[in-house]
Amino acid sequence: MTLFLAASACLLIITLCYGSLCAATPFGNCRKCKGFGYALKTNRRGQLKPGKTCRRCRGDRKRIRVGRHLYNVAMRLHHDGTRPTPASSRSESLPWS
Repeated sequence: MTLFLAASACLLIITLCYGSLCAATPFGNCRKCKGFGYALKTNRRGQLKPGKTCRRCRGDRKRIRVGRHLYNVAMRLHHDGTRPTPASSRSESLPWS
């Protein structure tokens, strides 16, 4: 196998694995607070205590994955682009009038 084919196969496998991960679990841990929901602070003694709630996840501890967000945007764009326009009355929907 040439280097190009090996790289293409690896890229395809990685893409399919990430796609299946986004389909199975669309939400992942917040990367800023590492899934705690708040920033950890230390007091003067060195003990950990909770600080402010995380601004990214707003304390929910989970955020939507980038791949799932892109999938949602693409599906919304497709749905909006292919939606039929509703007819306001019956006479407007007839093709021969």
